[in-house]
Amino acid sequence: MPFIPHTEQEITQMLATIGVDSMEDLFDEIPAHLRAPELKAIPKGMTEMEVSRLMHQRADKNTKALCFLGAGAYQHHIPAAVWEITTRGEFYSAYTPYQAEASQGTLQLTYEFQSMIAALTAMDVSNASMYDGASSLAEAILMSVRANRKSKSRKILIPTSVNPVYRKTAETIVKGQQIDLVEVPYDGSTGTVTLEQIKQQGEGDITAVVLQQPNFFGCLEAVDEITNWAHDNNILVIAVVNPLLITVLNPPGQWGVSGVDIACGDGQPLGAPMSAGGPYYGLLCCKQALVRQMPGRIVGRTVDLDGKEGFVLTLQAREQHIRRSKATSNICTNQGLVVTASTIHMAIMGAKGLENTAAACFANNNLLVEKLTAISGVKKAFSGTHFHETVLQLDVNAAQVLRALMAKGILGGFDLSEDYPELGTAIMVCTTEMRSEADIEAYATAMQEVLAAGVVSAEKVPATPEVV
Repeated sequence: MPFIPHTEQEITQMLATIGVDSMEDLFDEIPAHLRAPELKAIPKGMTEMEVSRLMHQRADKNTKALCFLGAGAYQHHIPAAVWEITTRGEFYSAYTPYQAEASQGTLQLTYEFQSMIAALTAMDVSNASMYDGASSLAEAILMSVRANRKSKSRKILIPTSVNPVYRKTAETIVKGQQIDLVEVPYDGSTGTVTLEQIKQQGEGDITAVVLQQPNFFGCLEAVDEITNWAHDNNILVIAVVNPLLITVLNPPGQWGVSGVDIACGDGQPLGAPMSAGGPYYGLLCCKQALVRQMPGRIVGRTVDLDGKEGFVLTLQAREQHIRRSKATSNICTNQGLVVTASTIHMAIMGAKGLENTAAACFANNNLLVEKLTAISGVKKAFSGTHFHETVLQLDVNAAQVLRALMAKGILGGFDLSEDYPELGTAIMVCTTEMRSEADIEAYATAMQEVLAAGVVSAEKVPATPEVV
């Protein structure tokens, strides 16, 4: 909506109406020593033409690179219709359904989104999104503590094979609430956590265990075995999943005998571009028995007195809608626009389209790993089954290799040295359906050339390349 300023005549008329001589008189109760002085250090503003020229100059510094980077954000094909529809005025301007009776279109779309996510995850209930996957995990942990009344320990087992960003975010959010996040080390040979390792850390009273599938390394965890053990010991199970990949993997609602209790993750793979870091949105699903512990909003379908179908805000367990002491969380704005894009994306792709995409990711990763491990100085770090991400160990400095690859127009992967120093010079490579055989061959050729050069180039490259 454009800003339309008042004219000087209108301002004078308004001041005269309320009996005030000037705008300054409206703030005369504020002591002079509290008023901010004139901001003299701010430079003169640029014209629209100058700003446009500057931004084009900066954009021209971007380079186009083949992207083999994953680690929680994935470059997938998004049909052109997705964002053309999403940015129509009917969706683009519909912020959030505070007045449910006047927001039927927004509520219906949200209801369809919840239905699709519940079907994907095989869970009973989905809410209307969270900030992102990391905050969604934190909220899932808080849910588990409230829901598992048989446990008094507030102790959560979380494998180190879970996304490190998710773990750090969860720690930041829950540490002030006397919740103990107990890290469980992964097996160095398979890249996954074993039931025995879980048991070693899980002695005594445990509230919940977190499992990521595929885990951060792209490896597949023994989720059925661990889920059954947890439930046999009155431990809730929290799943962290990639919503695209569970179209071909067993969904969390079907892990073990009775499925997980809570499922979360990031919806970015469903129609959201990489976008230099967002915005994305978090998924959060649970069993029906835990629905009262779920934060955020849930949209429901009903009929009015005339029997006409309508959509309503069924559950809003946050402090804005109910007494503060009864709120499950103060999490507020959901990522409604990205949720809209995901709903349209899933409707356009259909179940078969999503399955084909996931299968192509898997096939491309196998091809890439085959090509790269045929090069001297490159080997797989883990023997476990992987999906569309794989950890590779190099004989030379990983950061230098990635810089050299970038100089050749390739985003070669994620450097694991900071988060997992025990892996040595390791990188994680990712493929999606966007990578062709020619792209994979180009990466393998570039890697061969970089390693054969002996001295890896440290040439500076743009920090934020554009991916293609």
